[in-house]
Amino acid sequence: MQPLVLASSSPFRRQILDKLNLNYDCSSPDIDESPLDNESAIELVERLAIAKAQAIAKEHHDALIIGSDQVAVINQGIVGKPHTHTNATSQLKSASGNKITFYTGLALLNSKTGSVQSEVVPFIVHFRTLSDAMIENYLQAEQPYNCAGSFKSEGLGIALFEKLEGDDPNTLIGLPLIRLIRMLENENHQVIG
Repeated sequence: MQPLVLASSSPFRRQILDKLNLNYDCSSPDIDESPLDNESAIELVERLAIAKAQAIAKEHHDALIIGSDQVAVINQGIVGKPHTHTNATSQLKSASGNKITFYTGLALLNSKTGSVQSEVVPFIVHFRTLSDAMIENYLQAEQPYNCAGSFKSEGLGIALFEKLEGDDPNTLIGLPLIRLIRMLENENHQVIG
């Protein structure tokens, strides 16, 4: 089987991919992630997932390369990583009583043949109505400043939610495994014998 490479520096994506018990390498792509003029969230994540895989293909000429990118959308606006406590507070106040749609772009590039499979997978999070105290306590406990939407669903962030809608909970964390397994199988890379 061709070697497998995850085009990501995200520890969360590595944890998700580890669930499949596959041998793979990681390589961090260096690309400009700025949105293009008039680019939708869906177009952005698909383009970036492919671009990340293509950037890594330059170093790996006979591999299956996994690229992934994610954005959150609330009230038609893209919500990124907050990076600061103030921004995270603002994001969670906007999310309170609302829903956030996460779009995860997934690409699998066969660097030997040049073929690319790509897909955008949505996942919707419905938030509870959050008090200022809940927001502050959560941010102090988990400090999710490097997570789009200002929460970690795999941790205490689950306490902020009313309900979740999506096919694969791994999508919310940034790597839709159900779709990835199908893509790998399309390239004759079997996950289960």
